[in-house]
Amino acid sequence: MLKIFRGTAILEGVSYLLLFGLSMPLKYWANIPQPNKWIGYAHGILFIGYGVLLVLLTFEKKWGIKKFLKFFVASLLPFGTFYIDKKYLKPSAQKALDS
Repeated sequence: MLKIFRGTAILEGVSYLLLFGLSMPLKYWANIPQPNKWIGYAHGILFIGYGVLLVLLTFEKKWGIKKFLKFFVASLLPFGTFYIDKKYLKPSAQKALDS
């Protein structure tokens, strides 16, 4: 399940950046709202998936509230899920995740 969470975290981060870096400028500066709708849907689904997987993994791995909050807040920040992936989720960082 950790691999699925890692993939979801990366996709959620990419969709977040696409939403704010591409589709919102198109919507408000170029008056092209269609990409914002579809990227927004994708981001919403990925964000919910990230949250559900985070809750499941928190219970499965017995991470604790501190690690849960760190991972959740990262999903609200630009580039946050990329930081979490590099620091905690990559196979080379698995020891830090388990501690």
